[in-house]
Amino acid sequence: MKPLSDSQSYFDCVSQTIEKLPLMVIERVSEMLLAAYERRRTVFLFGNGGSAALASHFACDLGKGTVNGSRKRFQVVALTEQLLNLARSQDVAFAISGSGNSLNVLKALNTARQEEMFTIGLTGFVGGKMKELCDACIIIPSENMQVIEDLHLCVAHSLFTSLRSKIAQHVSSDLRVPSAMFVRASAK
Repeated sequence: MKPLSDSQSYFDCVSQTIEKLPLMVIERVSEMLLAAYERRRTVFLFGNGGSAALASHFACDLGKGTVNGSRKRFQVVALTEQLLNLARSQDVAFAISGSGNSLNVLKALNTARQEEMFTIGLTGFVGGKMKELCDACIIIPSENMQVIEDLHLCVAHSLFTSLRSKIAQHVSSDLRVPSAMFVRASAK
């Protein structure tokens, strides 16, 4: 990979990576999160460092930004280490890791699977060990951590925007989410 030597080369790299984003997986994750919202399941977001900051940011977006006149709110929590104490079967564990190999994130995903939660990942590079533990895993196809982190925020904002729109469309209706939205990766 050619080193990024100036602002132009960095933004060129970001633009090229955007063109390769797995849009179908991102939309699947949006549907999984919508199903969790409709079923009043809790979404637990977690990561390390910058990924932990994104988990907190995304939790705020989902918890407050999707209200749109409805009294119903997303059940969402940004975690540091409390997953086992709070997790229930059918909740969602949403892991964020640039490399996909953060040990405590992998441990949390293993815990989530043991508790029969649905698992979602947001990572980069080629997915790391995390991708095998996720029912749906969004992989930013880049080898540059800064590009990966930038696009993690873009993916979170795209999910938020999509969910806010879907929720607003159905505020006054009784949306029924098909159970097929939640299918374990191994069952596909």
